[in-house]
Amino acid sequence: MAGIYLHIPYCRQACHYCNFHFSTSLKSKNDFVPALLKEAAWRKEYLHGETIETIYFGGGTPSLLTLDELQVVLEKLYELFAVDPLAEVTLEANPDDVNPRIVGGWKKAGINRLSVGVQSFFEEDLRWMNRAHHAGQAVDSALAALAECMDLNIDLIYGTPTLNDGHWQENVERAVSLGVPHLSCYALTVEPRTALHKFIAQKKMASPDTEDQARQFRLLMKWMAEAGYEHYEISNFALPGKRSRHNTAYWQGKKYLGLGPSAHSYDGRSRQWNVAGNTKYIRAIEHQELLFEKEDLGPVQLINEYIMTSLRTLEGLDVNYVAARFGNYAGGILLKRADKYIRTNQVEPVGQRLLLTNEGKLFADGIASDLFFENVDQPVIHFDDHAS
Repeated sequence: MAGIYLHIPYCRQACHYCNFHFSTSLKSKNDFVPALLKEAAWRKEYLHGETIETIYFGGGTPSLLTLDELQVVLEKLYELFAVDPLAEVTLEANPDDVNPRIVGGWKKAGINRLSVGVQSFFEEDLRWMNRAHHAGQAVDSALAALAECMDLNIDLIYGTPTLNDGHWQENVERAVSLGVPHLSCYALTVEPRTALHKFIAQKKMASPDTEDQARQFRLLMKWMAEAGYEHYEISNFALPGKRSRHNTAYWQGKKYLGLGPSAHSYDGRSRQWNVAGNTKYIRAIEHQELLFEKEDLGPVQLINEYIMTSLRTLEGLDVNYVAARFGNYAGGILLKRADKYIRTNQVEPVGQRLLLTNEGKLFADGIASDLFFENVDQPVIHFDDHAS
Protein backbone atom coordinates (compact mmCIF):
# COMPACT_ATOMS: atom_id res chain seq x y z
CA MET A 1 0.00 0.00 0.00
CA ALA A 2 1.26 3.49 -0.85
CA GLY A 3 0.23 7.14 -0.87
CA ILE A 4 0.10 10.14 -3.19
CA TYR A 5 0.89 13.68 -2.08
CA LEU A 6 -0.03 16.67 -4.27
CA HIS A 7 1.57 20.04 -3.51
CA ILE A 8 -0.72 22.95 -4.39
CA PRO A 9 1.67 25.95 -4.24
CA TYR A 10 -0.68 28.94 -3.90
CA CYS A 11 -1.83 31.08 -0.96
CA ARG A 12 -3.87 34.27 -0.69
CA GLN A 13 -1.35 35.77 1.72
CA ALA A 14 1.87 34.73 3.44
CA CYS A 15 1.77 33.68 7.08
CA HIS A 16 4.74 35.17 8.89
CA TYR A 17 6.07 31.81 10.12
CA CYS A 18 5.63 29.64 7.01
CA ASN A 19 8.63 28.23 5.11
CA PHE A 20 6.77 25.84 2.81
CA HIS A 21 6.95 26.50 -0.91
CA PHE A 22 4.08 28.72 -2.09
CA SER A 23 3.28 31.82 -4.11
CA THR A 24 0.75 34.56 -3.38
CA SER A 25 0.48 35.21 -7.11
CA LEU A 26 -2.20 33.10 -8.80
CA LYS A 27 -1.11 34.01 -12.34
CA SER A 28 0.19 30.54 -13.16
CA LYS A 29 -2.69 28.65 -11.52
CA ASN A 30 -4.57 27.95 -14.78
CA ASP A 31 -1.46 26.29 -16.22
CA PHE A 32 -0.61 24.44 -13.03
CA VAL A 33 -3.35 21.80 -12.99
CA PRO A 34 -2.65 20.56 -16.57
CA ALA A 35 1.05 20.33 -15.65
CA LEU A 36 0.21 18.38 -12.49
CA LEU A 37 -1.89 15.92 -14.48
CA LYS A 38 0.92 15.41 -16.98
CA GLU A 39 3.39 14.68 -14.21
CA ALA A 40 0.98 12.15 -12.71
CA ALA A 41 0.69 10.36 -16.05
CA TRP A 42 4.47 10.31 -16.61
CA ARG A 43 5.15 8.91 -13.14
CA LYS A 44 2.36 6.34 -12.85
CA GLU A 45 4.92 3.50 -12.67
CA TYR A 46 6.88 5.05 -9.80
CA LEU A 47 4.97 3.00 -7.20
CA HIS A 48 5.06 -0.18 -9.36
CA GLY A 49 1.32 -0.76 -9.28
CA GLU A 50 0.95 -0.68 -5.49
CA THR A 51 -2.54 0.06 -4.25
CA ILE A 52 -3.02 3.69 -3.20
CA GLU A 53 -4.52 3.90 0.28
CA THR A 54 -4.16 7.67 0.84
CA ILE A 55 -4.27 10.83 -1.28
CA TYR A 56 -3.29 14.12 0.31
CA PHE A 57 -3.70 17.63 -1.12
CA GLY A 58 -1.16 19.81 0.73
CA GLY A 59 0.38 23.17 0.19
CA GLY A 60 0.17 26.09 0.08
CA THR A 61 -3.60 26.29 0.24
CA PRO A 62 -5.24 23.46 -1.72
CA SER A 63 -8.69 24.83 -0.92
CA LEU A 64 -7.93 27.53 -3.52
CA LEU A 65 -8.55 24.93 -6.22
CA THR A 66 -12.02 25.08 -7.72
CA LEU A 67 -14.38 22.15 -7.38
CA ASP A 68 -13.92 21.42 -11.08
CA GLU A 69 -10.14 21.40 -10.71
CA LEU A 70 -10.29 19.04 -7.74
CA GLN A 71 -12.68 16.76 -9.58
CA VAL A 72 -10.41 16.62 -12.65
CA VAL A 73 -7.34 15.82 -10.56
CA LEU A 74 -9.06 13.08 -8.58
CA GLU A 75 -10.59 11.51 -11.70
CA LYS A 76 -7.13 11.39 -13.30
CA LEU A 77 -5.57 9.78 -10.22
CA TYR A 78 -8.27 7.11 -10.10
CA GLU A 79 -7.72 6.48 -13.82
CA LEU A 80 -3.92 6.16 -13.53
CA PHE A 81 -3.53 4.36 -10.21
CA ALA A 82 -5.10 1.44 -8.37
CA VAL A 83 -6.82 3.50 -5.68
CA ASP A 84 -8.42 1.62 -2.79
CA PRO A 85 -12.20 2.27 -2.76
CA LEU A 86 -11.84 3.11 0.96
CA ALA A 87 -8.83 5.39 0.46
CA GLU A 88 -8.41 8.35 2.80
CA VAL A 89 -8.52 11.52 0.66
CA THR A 90 -7.47 14.64 2.55
CA LEU A 91 -7.70 18.28 1.56
CA GLU A 92 -5.88 20.98 3.51
CA ALA A 93 -8.06 24.08 3.80
CA ASN A 94 -8.00 27.54 5.30
CA PRO A 95 -11.01 28.41 7.49
CA ASP A 96 -11.98 31.34 5.22
CA ASP A 97 -12.47 28.87 2.33
CA VAL A 98 -14.76 26.54 4.30
CA ASN A 99 -18.55 26.82 4.29
CA PRO A 100 -21.41 24.28 4.20
CA ARG A 101 -21.90 24.56 0.42
CA ILE A 102 -18.25 24.02 -0.50
CA VAL A 103 -17.80 21.20 2.00
CA GLY A 104 -20.71 19.39 0.39
CA GLY A 105 -19.07 19.90 -2.99
CA TRP A 106 -15.73 18.60 -1.78
CA LYS A 107 -17.42 15.52 -0.38
CA LYS A 108 -19.16 14.80 -3.70
CA ALA A 109 -15.82 15.24 -5.48
CA GLY A 110 -14.32 12.47 -3.35
CA ILE A 111 -12.72 14.31 -0.42
CA ASN A 112 -13.48 12.49 2.86
CA ARG A 113 -11.10 14.24 5.27
CA LEU A 114 -10.30 17.92 5.87
CA SER A 115 -7.26 19.37 7.60
CA VAL A 116 -8.08 22.96 8.53
CA GLY A 117 -5.40 25.48 9.47
CA VAL A 118 -7.16 27.08 12.43
CA GLN A 119 -3.95 27.80 14.43
CA SER A 120 -5.87 29.74 17.11
CA PHE A 121 -9.38 30.79 18.08
CA PHE A 122 -8.11 34.19 19.27
CA GLU A 123 -8.00 37.23 17.03
CA GLU A 124 -4.73 38.63 18.42
CA ASP A 125 -2.88 35.39 17.66
CA LEU A 126 -4.23 35.26 14.10
CA ARG A 127 -3.20 38.87 13.43
CA TRP A 128 0.27 38.21 14.85
CA MET A 129 0.68 35.21 12.53
CA ASN A 130 -0.78 37.16 9.56
CA ARG A 131 -3.47 34.55 8.99
CA ALA A 132 -6.15 35.34 6.42
CA HIS A 133 -9.13 34.20 8.51
CA HIS A 134 -10.73 35.53 11.67
CA ALA A 135 -11.67 33.73 14.87
CA GLY A 136 -15.34 33.29 13.96
CA GLN A 137 -14.40 31.53 10.72
CA ALA A 138 -12.20 29.13 12.70
CA VAL A 139 -15.25 27.87 14.60
CA ASP A 140 -17.59 27.95 11.60
CA SER A 141 -15.19 25.91 9.45
CA ALA A 142 -15.04 23.10 12.01
CA LEU A 143 -18.82 23.04 12.38
CA ALA A 144 -19.31 22.95 8.59
CA ALA A 145 -16.95 19.99 8.20
CA LEU A 146 -18.44 18.03 11.06
CA ALA A 147 -21.99 18.67 9.82
CA GLU A 148 -21.06 16.87 6.58
CA CYS A 149 -19.62 13.96 8.59
CA MET A 150 -16.12 14.70 7.29
CA ASP A 151 -13.15 13.32 9.16
CA LEU A 152 -11.55 16.48 10.49
CA ASN A 153 -8.18 17.64 11.69
CA ILE A 154 -7.42 21.14 12.87
CA ASP A 155 -3.96 22.61 13.31
CA LEU A 156 -3.14 24.63 16.42
CA ILE A 157 0.07 26.54 17.19
CA TYR A 158 1.41 27.11 20.69
CA GLY A 159 4.39 28.94 22.12
CA THR A 160 3.78 32.27 20.37
CA PRO A 161 4.52 35.47 22.32
CA THR A 162 0.81 36.37 22.14
CA LEU A 163 -0.48 33.10 23.62
CA ASN A 164 -0.76 32.79 27.41
CA ASP A 165 -1.55 29.52 29.15
CA GLY A 166 -5.18 30.47 29.71
CA HIS A 167 -5.81 31.15 26.02
CA TRP A 168 -3.90 27.99 25.09
CA GLN A 169 -6.24 25.98 27.33
CA GLU A 170 -9.26 27.69 25.75
CA ASN A 171 -7.95 26.83 22.26
CA VAL A 172 -7.63 23.16 23.16
CA GLU A 173 -10.92 23.01 25.05
CA ARG A 174 -12.74 24.71 22.16
CA ALA A 175 -11.49 22.08 19.71
CA VAL A 176 -12.44 19.24 22.06
CA SER A 177 -15.89 20.70 22.79
CA LEU A 178 -16.59 21.05 19.07
CA GLY A 179 -15.98 17.32 18.70
CA VAL A 180 -12.90 17.62 16.47
CA PRO A 181 -11.55 14.04 16.22
CA HIS A 182 -7.94 14.89 15.33
CA LEU A 183 -5.63 17.71 16.39
CA SER A 184 -2.15 18.55 15.09
CA CYS A 185 -0.42 20.88 17.54
CA TYR A 186 2.91 22.52 16.74
CA ALA A 187 5.31 24.68 18.70
CA LEU A 188 6.06 27.87 16.79
CA THR A 189 9.37 27.47 14.97
CA VAL A 190 11.35 30.41 13.62
CA GLU A 191 12.55 29.24 10.22
CA PRO A 192 15.25 31.02 8.20
CA ARG A 193 14.11 33.21 5.30
CA THR A 194 10.63 33.73 6.73
CA ALA A 195 9.03 37.06 7.56
CA LEU A 196 9.02 36.07 11.23
CA HIS A 197 12.77 35.44 11.19
CA LYS A 198 13.31 38.86 9.64
CA PHE A 199 11.00 40.66 12.08
CA ILE A 200 12.69 39.06 15.08
CA ALA A 201 16.13 39.99 13.74
CA GLN A 202 14.90 43.58 13.32
CA LYS A 203 13.41 43.45 16.85
CA LYS A 204 9.95 44.18 15.46
CA MET A 205 8.61 40.97 17.00
CA ALA A 206 9.49 39.06 20.15
CA SER A 207 11.19 35.69 19.84
CA PRO A 208 9.26 32.68 21.21
CA ASP A 209 10.30 31.54 24.68
CA THR A 210 11.42 27.89 24.80
CA GLU A 211 10.38 27.51 28.44
CA ASP A 212 6.87 28.73 27.60
CA GLN A 213 6.73 26.26 24.73
CA ALA A 214 7.84 23.34 26.90
CA ARG A 215 5.28 24.22 29.58
CA GLN A 216 2.47 24.53 27.04
CA PHE A 217 3.43 21.20 25.48
CA ARG A 218 3.30 19.50 28.89
CA LEU A 219 -0.12 21.06 29.50
CA LEU A 220 -1.28 19.92 26.07
CA MET A 221 -0.33 16.30 26.73
CA LYS A 222 -2.20 16.40 30.05
CA TRP A 223 -5.36 17.95 28.60
CA MET A 224 -5.52 15.63 25.60
CA ALA A 225 -5.06 12.51 27.73
CA GLU A 226 -7.87 13.67 30.00
CA ALA A 227 -10.10 14.21 26.96
CA GLY A 228 -9.49 10.66 25.71
CA TYR A 229 -7.22 11.40 22.74
CA GLU A 230 -4.33 9.13 21.74
CA HIS A 231 -0.99 10.94 21.60
CA TYR A 232 0.06 8.77 18.67
CA GLU A 233 2.84 11.02 17.35
CA ILE A 234 4.73 13.93 18.92
CA SER A 235 2.49 16.59 17.33
CA ASN A 236 -0.65 14.56 16.70
CA PHE A 237 -3.61 13.55 18.85
CA ALA A 238 -6.62 11.52 17.75
CA LEU A 239 -9.74 9.96 19.16
CA PRO A 240 -9.64 6.14 18.84
CA GLY A 241 -9.84 5.11 15.19
CA LYS A 242 -9.25 8.65 13.89
CA ARG A 243 -5.51 8.68 13.23
CA SER A 244 -4.32 10.23 9.97
CA ARG A 245 -3.62 7.27 7.71
CA HIS A 246 -1.53 9.36 5.32
CA ASN A 247 0.82 10.78 7.93
CA THR A 248 1.01 7.43 9.72
CA ALA A 249 2.27 5.92 6.46
CA TYR A 250 5.13 8.44 6.42
CA TRP A 251 6.17 7.44 9.94
CA GLN A 252 5.94 3.75 9.02
CA GLY A 253 8.27 4.23 6.05
CA LYS A 254 5.71 3.37 3.37
CA LYS A 255 6.23 4.48 -0.23
CA TYR A 256 4.64 7.62 -1.63
CA LEU A 257 4.61 9.64 -4.83
CA GLY A 258 4.85 13.42 -4.58
CA LEU A 259 3.41 15.52 -7.41
CA GLY A 260 3.82 19.27 -7.94
CA PRO A 261 6.60 21.79 -7.33
CA SER A 262 8.80 20.97 -4.28
CA ALA A 263 6.94 17.67 -3.68
CA HIS A 264 9.00 14.77 -2.30
CA SER A 265 8.72 11.10 -3.29
CA TYR A 266 10.04 7.95 -1.62
CA ASP A 267 10.25 4.47 -3.16
CA GLY A 268 11.86 2.61 -0.26
CA ARG A 269 15.43 3.02 -1.54
CA SER A 270 15.67 6.65 -2.64
CA ARG A 271 14.11 10.07 -2.23
CA GLN A 272 13.57 12.68 -4.89
CA TRP A 273 12.09 16.14 -4.85
CA ASN A 274 10.80 18.39 -7.60
CA VAL A 275 12.05 21.86 -8.37
CA ALA A 276 10.43 24.41 -6.06
CA GLY A 277 9.65 27.23 -8.53
CA ASN A 278 6.12 27.26 -9.96
CA THR A 279 7.15 28.76 -13.29
CA LYS A 280 10.16 26.44 -13.62
CA TYR A 281 7.98 23.43 -12.83
CA ILE A 282 5.26 24.36 -15.33
CA ARG A 283 7.68 25.28 -18.15
CA ALA A 284 9.64 22.07 -17.67
CA ILE A 285 6.47 20.00 -17.94
CA GLU A 286 5.46 21.93 -21.05
CA HIS A 287 8.84 20.96 -22.54
CA GLN A 288 8.19 17.33 -21.57
CA GLU A 289 10.73 17.14 -18.78
CA LEU A 290 10.68 17.05 -15.00
CA LEU A 291 13.22 18.97 -12.92
CA PHE A 292 14.12 17.13 -9.73
CA GLU A 293 16.96 16.05 -7.47
CA LYS A 294 17.46 12.56 -6.14
CA GLU A 295 19.24 10.91 -3.21
CA ASP A 296 19.89 7.19 -3.02
CA LEU A 297 19.64 5.91 0.54
CA GLY A 298 22.04 3.40 2.04
CA PRO A 299 21.57 1.30 5.19
CA VAL A 300 22.92 4.00 7.52
CA GLN A 301 20.53 6.65 6.17
CA LEU A 302 17.61 4.23 6.31
CA ILE A 303 18.27 3.14 9.88
CA ASN A 304 18.61 6.77 10.98
CA GLU A 305 15.32 7.65 9.31
CA TYR A 306 13.66 4.73 11.08
CA ILE A 307 15.07 5.87 14.42
CA MET A 308 13.84 9.43 13.89
CA THR A 309 10.33 8.55 12.73
CA SER A 310 9.61 5.57 14.98
CA LEU A 311 10.65 7.34 18.19
CA ARG A 312 8.06 10.03 17.45
CA THR A 313 5.21 7.52 17.52
CA LEU A 314 3.14 5.90 20.24
CA GLU A 315 4.43 2.45 19.23
CA GLY A 316 8.06 3.55 19.50
CA LEU A 317 11.25 2.02 18.12
CA ASP A 318 11.20 -1.74 17.60
CA VAL A 319 14.66 -3.14 18.37
CA ASN A 320 13.72 -6.54 16.91
CA TYR A 321 12.85 -4.83 13.61
CA VAL A 322 16.22 -3.06 13.59
CA ALA A 323 18.05 -6.31 14.27
CA ALA A 324 16.12 -8.17 11.56
CA ARG A 325 16.58 -5.51 8.90
CA PHE A 326 19.99 -4.06 9.70
CA GLY A 327 21.74 -6.72 11.79
CA ASN A 328 21.90 -7.89 15.40
CA TYR A 329 24.87 -5.62 16.10
CA ALA A 330 22.78 -2.58 15.17
CA GLY A 331 20.05 -3.60 17.59
CA GLY A 332 22.62 -4.03 20.35
CA ILE A 333 24.10 -0.59 19.72
CA LEU A 334 20.69 1.02 20.03
CA LEU A 335 19.94 -0.68 23.34
CA LYS A 336 23.31 0.36 24.73
CA ARG A 337 22.94 3.98 23.64
CA ALA A 338 19.37 4.21 24.92
CA ASP A 339 20.40 3.13 28.42
CA LYS A 340 21.27 6.64 29.64
CA TYR A 341 17.85 7.91 28.53
CA ILE A 342 16.16 5.00 30.27
CA ARG A 343 17.99 5.93 33.47
CA THR A 344 16.84 9.57 33.19
CA ASN A 345 13.22 8.47 32.55
CA GLN A 346 13.15 9.95 29.04
CA VAL A 347 12.88 6.56 27.33
CA GLU A 348 10.84 3.61 28.57
CA PRO A 349 11.67 0.05 27.46
CA VAL A 350 8.53 -1.98 26.78
CA GLY A 351 9.53 -5.47 25.74
CA GLN A 352 11.85 -4.97 22.78
CA ARG A 353 10.51 -1.48 22.04
CA LEU A 354 11.88 1.89 23.11
CA LEU A 355 9.20 4.50 23.82
CA LEU A 356 9.65 8.16 24.66
CA THR A 357 8.11 9.20 27.96
CA ASN A 358 6.22 12.51 28.11
CA GLU A 359 9.42 14.13 29.36
CA GLY A 360 11.41 12.47 26.59
CA LYS A 361 9.05 13.88 23.98
CA LEU A 362 10.37 17.34 24.84
CA PHE A 363 13.79 16.21 23.61
CA ALA A 364 12.77 13.82 20.82
CA ASP A 365 15.05 15.18 18.10
CA GLY A 366 18.09 15.30 20.37
CA ILE A 367 17.54 11.76 21.66
CA ALA A 368 17.05 10.43 18.13
CA SER A 369 20.20 12.11 16.83
CA ASP A 370 22.19 10.65 19.72
CA LEU A 371 21.05 7.18 18.65
CA PHE A 372 22.00 7.74 15.01
CA PHE A 373 24.64 5.77 13.17
CA GLU A 374 27.23 8.25 11.93
CA ASN A 375 29.00 6.44 9.11
CA VAL A 376 29.20 3.22 7.16
CA ASP A 377 32.24 2.06 9.10
CA GLN A 378 29.98 1.08 11.97
CA PRO A 379 29.29 -2.65 11.55
CA VAL A 380 25.73 -2.83 10.29
CA ILE A 381 25.86 -6.53 9.44
CA HIS A 382 23.24 -6.84 6.74
CA PHE A 383 20.36 -5.12 5.03
CA ASP A 384 17.17 -7.10 4.49
CA ASP A 385 14.34 -5.43 2.53
CA HIS A 386 11.96 -8.27 3.38
CA ALA A 387 12.12 -8.00 7.15
CA SER A 388 8.77 -7.12 8.70
